[in-house]
Amino acid sequence: MTSFQTGNSLQIYLISVAFWVSGCSSPQKPVPEVIPLADQIESVLKRDLIQLWYPRVIDSVDGGYLSDFNYMWEEDGPQNKFIVSQARHVWTCSKLEQMYPDRGFEDYAAHGVTFLQNIMWDKQFGGFHSLVDKQGNLIENGQWDGHKTAYGNAFGIYGLSAYVKLTNDPQALDFVKQAFRWLDGHSYDPEFGGYFQFMTRSGEPLQSGLAGVPPKDQNSSIHLLEAFAELYQVWPNDTVGARLQEMLVIIRDKIAGEKNYMNLFFNQDWTPVVYRDSLPEQREANYAIDHVSFGHDIETAYLMMEASEVLGIEHDQETIARGKAMVDHVLDYGWDNEVGGVYDRGYYLPGTEGMTIIDESKAWWSQVEAMNTLLIMSELYPDDPQGYHDEFLLQWEYIKTYLLDPQYGGVLVEGSDKSHESMQSAKGGIWKVNYHTARSLMNCIERLRKSES
Repeated sequence: MTSFQTGNSLQIYLISVAFWVSGCSSPQKPVPEVIPLADQIESVLKRDLIQLWYPRVIDSVDGGYLSDFNYMWEEDGPQNKFIVSQARHVWTCSKLEQMYPDRGFEDYAAHGVTFLQNIMWDKQFGGFHSLVDKQGNLIENGQWDGHKTAYGNAFGIYGLSAYVKLTNDPQALDFVKQAFRWLDGHSYDPEFGGYFQFMTRSGEPLQSGLAGVPPKDQNSSIHLLEAFAELYQVWPNDTVGARLQEMLVIIRDKIAGEKNYMNLFFNQDWTPVVYRDSLPEQREANYAIDHVSFGHDIETAYLMMEASEVLGIEHDQETIARGKAMVDHVLDYGWDNEVGGVYDRGYYLPGTEGMTIIDESKAWWSQVEAMNTLLIMSELYPDDPQGYHDEFLLQWEYIKTYLLDPQYGGVLVEGSDKSHESMQSAKGGIWKVNYHTARSLMNCIERLRKSES
């Protein structure tokens, strides 16, 4: 089967059922505490992420992956298809095939690659559309208004690169090269470096931003970093390597900077857009643009170290030290010391000592990213006073207790200790798939098993 053929849905389903009948517990069965930690995590990976998502999300009628599922895992919503979530499924399935060969995941990934090429890619202007409806028609109203984003195109590159790494498919490699060249040719800023987040459909960069949102930001930047790191492993092109190096330096030295947390939005010249010294009402009105995002900080510590490793930078103490400082900042100011968990938002209010938590909710993606990074830090700094391994174990207990749905299975959108409503929140949506969680759990399983052997 080539990369752009869609697998037979019945065959895929039977393969999947055979896999899980042979080795996966039911969603209601608790993970025994006596089994090794890596096995506990793998049980959750299978039961709460893989078994519930695949093949449920495969859209055998219109292609790509379904998006919307309610808290009981029933299809419930318009099933619009977002480049980010479509590409994240391609990435996840490609990585799952590496972990569980010949279990159908390559077919699931190929199914998504077909949709990226045939529907999400703009055949008139190039680049990935941001959002289409279930049938693949471009949605030109709403949040993106037909615009393209560096963030969305980065995930297209990320998913395709993982697929190429799995299959060595030459067609997919040509496609991801085309995607990178389009993004780099339209979004890259040769004057100040980095990438403009917003572009018109034809690819013109919006150098002043869009609808009051500044033109550059940390979120698109960190995901460009991970996309280029994935791409560089399958296509060690000089320009890709240069852009990966540049994004690492921008994130580490400009976006994070001396304070060891990342500012969120920036003007073209990378001056941060902040409201700390504004009037309280103006500051509060702009919290979405200016706050400390603990989840992004602890995730980015990992992404920077990954990028440095892919670049082959030996003993990159500058990057490792910055990552540690960012993790320490999260643990010092954005961490629940009682039960674990990373708070969503904080702020250094003027005239107030220390950090003020302005949103104590605990988003699912922050919790799983924290677990991955804490385990890495526990290996790099086993005797550090921060006690990274203890915090890693606390975070695993937090996830099992407050983030997994004991009735219907799967991962809640927020920790139930802070949001009881999350028990009846959607399990899937265009912004909520299983990429963060699957990546974290797979990374932790691999790292733990290496340490156990």
